[in-house]
Amino acid sequence: MPTLCRDCAHWHEGGVGTCVTCGSGRLVAHPELRELAIAHVDCDAFYAAVEKRDNPSLKERPVIVGHAGGRGVVLTACYVARKFGPRSAMPMYRALEMCPHAVVVRPDMAKYRSVSEEIRALFLKATPLVEPLSLDEAYLDLSEGVRRFDPPPALLLARLQRAVERRVGVTVTVGLSYNKFLAKLGSGHKKPGGFTVIGRAEAKAFLAKLPVDAIHGVGAATARRMADAGIATVADLQALPEDALVARFGKFGRRLAGLVQGEDSRSVSPRRETKSVSTESTFARDLTSYDALATELTDLAGHLARRLERAQLAGRTIVLKLKTADFRSLTRQTRLARPTRRADVIADAARILLQREIGRRAYRLIGVGVTDIMPADDADRPDLFAP
Repeated sequence: MPTLCRDCAHWHEGGVGTCVTCGSGRLVAHPELRELAIAHVDCDAFYAAVEKRDNPSLKERPVIVGHAGGRGVVLTACYVARKFGPRSAMPMYRALEMCPHAVVVRPDMAKYRSVSEEIRALFLKATPLVEPLSLDEAYLDLSEGVRRFDPPPALLLARLQRAVERRVGVTVTVGLSYNKFLAKLGSGHKKPGGFTVIGRAEAKAFLAKLPVDAIHGVGAATARRMADAGIATVADLQALPEDALVARFGKFGRRLAGLVQGEDSRSVSPRRETKSVSTESTFARDLTSYDALATELTDLAGHLARRLERAQLAGRTIVLKLKTADFRSLTRQTRLARPTRRADVIADAARILLQREIGRRAYRLIGVGVTDIMPADDADRPDLFAP
């Protein structure tokens, strides 16, 4: 069976317990190890890892990155902190109740973007087909004819893992498979610094034991619907024919039928189409009045317009997001006659949507965004009848 040492990148053709070259026990063995070529690489607790890199005194301490106090939320908790319960997106007050001795670090997004660019530059040395999903994760296509070097994809990934750790100072976890869906599932295992391989032979069995919400696209609401129907695991979904899944879940049911069997036809695409751009703000205390909420909207619209300007994008549909005091999320939207990236146009449209919601609830968060994204050249053309 092909076996790769992750420390010295030496290949072994038989099953071994330790590397005969360097003595390491960090080996990856799989019958399809030389052929699989689609990878998902995920940085481990990225924001916290960068902060620990830059401040060695934090190395052994529980670190939470986020805004302390009020309505702050956890952006990232390091693995030391996670032992006590804090997780990403958790309210900060709850995380600190679980881990009161944690060090809270305010996020530095400019620094994280810079580190992300360093990591991406290393990926691009191995293959031109790198598809970023966020600052801390990306898909890589290392297929023959695409990758820049001849060694098998697994070997290139082992070298990339070492390069990121040595040159950038953070660790990454790798998922390697024959499609994007399974590669991303693989990178969620054996963190931090893991390397999981999912081949064609075991894909269905690997999936069968997972809960339904492990499938991309199955959110909390869909998982509840499945639970009500007695569907708890992927094995339950695998037992249903495609037409039954389509009948239950509509268009998504057809895609779901393929995913649960380990099928995913999506290619790794370096240019991911931007579908929406948005920004939001969480309040220190709940707001109910139109004037207070509209002021927040005006500020957010200005921030959104600057982001659209930098990206040379515009949008035709304005989306208002509200979160109530009891954490219910509401979205309202309106389609404009023409696309825009102007702050005043965005704010005016969002305020009209806001007026319809005033007097019903108290709100802890407000956000505004645009969809129906298109190039900025098509935006804000003068009205023929405007003065």
